[in-house]
Amino acid sequence: MSPLAVTKEAAMEEQGILVADKDTAFLREVADHFSNAGYQVETTDSAVRVINSILEKRTPVVMLGSDFDKKINLLELVLFLKKCNRHLAVILVSDEASLPIVKRIRKEGIFYYALRPVSEFNKAVEYVLKAA
Repeated sequence: MSPLAVTKEAAMEEQGILVADKDTAFLREVADHFSNAGYQVETTDSAVRVINSILEKRTPVVMLGSDFDKKINLLELVLFLKKCNRHLAVILVSDEASLPIVKRIRKEGIFYYALRPVSEFNKAVEYVLKAA
C-alpha cells in the first residue's frame, strides 16, 4: 500500500458523520453505506447526543431527519449547533418540501437539503467530508 493510500485512509477514519433520525432502517442504511466507504458513523435519535457530539467537536457533518426529535424545534437546534461550531456542515433530510421552511433553514446555514427517499445525499455527504 502506498503512503498516499495510507494517508487518505487515515484521514477518512478521522472524518465522521453523525446521523440523527427516528427511522432505524434509515439510520442503519446510512451507517452501513458510509462505514463501508471508510468513514466513522455515529447514529442517534436523541437531540442531546447530537448537541453533545458537536460541543465536543467530534463531528464535522451532521445529517438530521426533519422530525427526528419532537422535543426540540429543528430550526432552533440548527441555529444552536451552528453557534457551537460555525464550520459544521448540516444536511437536512425531510419527507416533504415545504418551500418556506426550506428557505428559512437554508438561510440559517443548512449545507444541503434532501427529500426522502434519499438517493443523491451520498454525493453531498462525501463532498463535505472530503472538504472537512
